[in-house]
Amino acid sequence: MAGAGVLISALATALLLVTFFSGICEGSIIGVCYGRNADDLPTPDKVAQLVQLHKIKYLRIYDSNIQVLKAFANTGVELMIGIPNSDLLPFSQFQSNVDTWLKNSILPYYPSTKITYITVGAEATESPGNVSALVVPTMHNVLTALRKAGLHKKIKISTTHSLGILSRSFPPSAGAFNSDFAFFLKPLLDFLVENDSPFMIDTYPYYAYRDSPTNVSLEYAIFESSTEVIDPNTGLIYTNMFDAQVDALYFALMALHFRTIKIMVTETGWPSKGSPKETAATADNAQTYNTNLIRHVINDTGTPAKPGEEIDVYIFSLFNENRKPGLASERNWGLFYPDQTSIYNLDLTGRGAVDTTTQANATSSNGTWCIASSTASELDLQNALDWACGTGNVDCSAIQPSQPCYLPDALVSHASFAFNSYYQQNGATDVACSFGGTGVKTNKDPS
Repeated sequence: MAGAGVLISALATALLLVTFFSGICEGSIIGVCYGRNADDLPTPDKVAQLVQLHKIKYLRIYDSNIQVLKAFANTGVELMIGIPNSDLLPFSQFQSNVDTWLKNSILPYYPSTKITYITVGAEATESPGNVSALVVPTMHNVLTALRKAGLHKKIKISTTHSLGILSRSFPPSAGAFNSDFAFFLKPLLDFLVENDSPFMIDTYPYYAYRDSPTNVSLEYAIFESSTEVIDPNTGLIYTNMFDAQVDALYFALMALHFRTIKIMVTETGWPSKGSPKETAATADNAQTYNTNLIRHVINDTGTPAKPGEEIDVYIFSLFNENRKPGLASERNWGLFYPDQTSIYNLDLTGRGAVDTTTQANATSSNGTWCIASSTASELDLQNALDWACGTGNVDCSAIQPSQPCYLPDALVSHASFAFNSYYQQNGATDVACSFGGTGVKTNKDPS
């Protein structure tokens, strides 16, 4: 962080970049869901090694499996654990059941295993038998148990929802909760406010596209759209389905006068394989969606209704799960095969997969490039280069000594590499080539 004041000064005109920089200390996070509905998965201790190898720092599990909790002890990985819907009835009826669960399943492993969230039920409004009425009473009992253990300020409590919690999601400004769940929502939202807990939502642009391809374009669903969708009520401009879905929830909360609750996306992703009719379920589309999602999130881009707002997101899922019912896509959401090999290349840091054996950053998505200005001062160029390779999340390994793009060993050349990488990764917009006036756009291929 040394020289932060100089850096911000040098890039003062690049408003978007300053926003990114100011959020570096407390930015959004990317986690991964570790579902285990399969009979061919590696043991939890091997999963813990895989998670650390790929620098995954946040993990969601759907229960409090003791073997998993043991495996992640002393790894530094933060766990979101779950209370399954099947446990809601006994947990809501008797405080002693929750106390016993906490004593036997959580306290022996905490804090060696870092547990930061407990989800009470999962998409309860979608569950048969309408167990949603049991969620808030269980949350209160869990809070009471955590208070007894002195952990109520260290472990947050919430519950997850599908987008079906909304009766209307388009346009986003018309977002509204399903009135059938009014009895459940008011006490839930009050609990979240009182305990500073997030509203957890599972959003899947894949389904929006799959189920309505005439109304939703594939490009819009995977963050690749060149066209804009304008909300007629607010004039807000949307370029991807993810933002539209999250904002629909924001507006639904605001309609009920809950303006301070943060939103956390506890599941999103894209399947790499599907049934014959699921033509969009491909590894290429999964890689594109998740890569663009990660960049969107870690840059604290926010949404049109909440620009710059941090939002934590968990990608579904770590592995393909061969026991899940339904269409083929249901069993193919994983980032890894059960043998722990990657299904497709994904960098959870947001820098993306860069082929450093070629001058990859010389490619362009729209016939324009961003290069360093030959008239910029060395100080300004160096500051901008440092920002791009640091906070800007550009992979600058190719311009290190002995690497393919190190020569010519000149500041302007190295800065051009970093500037263009950032520019292409962030929509090739004018502001993405600003760098405080040290970046200039060109139509001439610099390679």
